[in-house]
Amino acid sequence: MVRVQQVLDSWSGIRQDTAAAVEDFPAGEMNFRPTPELATFGEIARHVLDASDGLIGMLLDGEEDFTGPEFRAKLKPHMRGLPADAPAAELAQALRESIAERTAQLGAESPEFYAHVIRRVDGQQVTRLEMVQWVKEHELTHRSQLFMYLRLKGIVPATTRRRTAKQASK
Repeated sequence: MVRVQQVLDSWSGIRQDTAAAVEDFPAGEMNFRPTPELATFGEIARHVLDASDGLIGMLLDGEEDFTGPEFRAKLKPHMRGLPADAPAAELAQALRESIAERTAQLGAESPEFYAHVIRRVDGQQVTRLEMVQWVKEHELTHRSQLFMYLRLKGIVPATTRRRTAKQASK
């Protein structure tokens, strides 16, 4: 059995590392992209914020069908008003505020809320809890991209720094 609070706590930890990646990246290089066809570091970080706020906002509003041509328009009211060119510090703060707000809202929901079946973006029918897990997994994918961009700049991600510090203390 998957417990809601475990999913929310895990996602919060993931988000803290996403925000740390934004803080660790050179502030003047948020437009860095390894190759022309890839998204910039800043675009990826902003996508994490917008996608999670939008998808969870829709979920909390009772949306049951995340497919269709109006999907993107339905996301927008749930996104933050952060300017596209917001500095790294503001983006990192917004990422932290977002996860605190969204996990608090989700934590207040009933077991019945989470058991309800909806249609996800890809058309699959899932429970609301499975949708939250999917949003968390989406962030993990993009956090990995951010970590690779950090590595390309010679910066060690927070997760690796914690692991090596723990190993060194043994």
